[in-house]
Amino acid sequence: MSTAVDTSELPRAERPRPGLVGGNPLLRWLRGNLFSSIPSTLVTLILLALLIKLAFSLVQWGIWNAVWTEPSGNSSACRAARGLGACWAVIPEKLRFILFGTFPYDEQWRPALATLIFIALYYLSTRPRWWRRELLAVWAVALILIGLLMWGGVFGLSYVPEERWGGLPVTLILATFGLAFGFPLGVLVALGRRSTLPAIRSLCVLYVELIRGVPLISLLFMASVMFPLFLPDGVNFDKLLRAQVAIVLFAGAYLAEVVRGGLQAVPRGQHEAADALGLSYWRKQRLIILPQAIRHVIPPLVNTFIAFFKDTSLVLIIGIFDLLTTAKTAIIDPVWQPFSVEVYLFVAAIYFVFCFAMSRYSRHLEGAKSNGN
Repeated sequence: MSTAVDTSELPRAERPRPGLVGGNPLLRWLRGNLFSSIPSTLVTLILLALLIKLAFSLVQWGIWNAVWTEPSGNSSACRAARGLGACWAVIPEKLRFILFGTFPYDEQWRPALATLIFIALYYLSTRPRWWRRELLAVWAVALILIGLLMWGGVFGLSYVPEERWGGLPVTLILATFGLAFGFPLGVLVALGRRSTLPAIRSLCVLYVELIRGVPLISLLFMASVMFPLFLPDGVNFDKLLRAQVAIVLFAGAYLAEVVRGGLQAVPRGQHEAADALGLSYWRKQRLIILPQAIRHVIPPLVNTFIAFFKDTSLVLIIGIFDLLTTAKTAIIDPVWQPFSVEVYLFVAAIYFVFCFAMSRYSRHLEGAKSNGN
């Protein structure tokens, strides 16, 4: 026996729309969101037609009419198809230079292995079962191994100076060390800005405002050009190291403000409860305050990580060959110069994979937070 529901007494906003009760859920959604009125239907149809036309053009250019292979050093087929299809043959032709720069050709297995080690470290660091002190030892051993692979000079490996490094390994090195050292620096500065000691608080405020008040490019220029002027004669630091320090300082200032926002979101009662337990300042921060603060700011933290991963491309202005710089240099070759779009799309896909992975992991952490894990 069915019972009719009287909806006449419900508020107007809560009444179900006519024709949307019952039936297929997909049809209800389409009618309620895309075809609810004549203007909405017209807009939906116009946008759908444009999307179909755009998708067809992209498939035709990128797949159907594309040139996938060419004889080495020859681009005749690509030039014949120019304007009609993509020339993906430029990717295998310039792949090793894009990924590894001017690293000796016969030794490029070394930066390739270093890249795989970086990816393995990222994967292990995202697994909760590996969140133990042993993970720090794994990172230390892996980074030493990466340094041995890139520099060489031991175990029969030829020495390769930093000037020959380039491509994806350099981008991963700058981003990894920049964030790995910038995050704890940001946490210390955030705590310092909330300190009751005026000298520490003023110093942290000065650092944040000074670093955030200038663009990253200016810090890179200072690290590359001005910093060596203050060193004694005969003393110099590698250009890559100076750029790394500038990125760490820049990341630390921005991350400090993100963490400070999380600290302000922790209820005062948590501080009082920790004090009642007799915990010292650092134990209170490590065990109670900071874990809660970081949970509050997971989205802005990951957003900052993604931004700095992409900002490593700015090191090209001081002559460091990161991934984007090697891609730009690869298409200087007159034979392949007309096909820069395909190279940039390939590099964009690499950046997208890393940034999308960080974004998805951020959503995973947010879901775990909402579930109380």
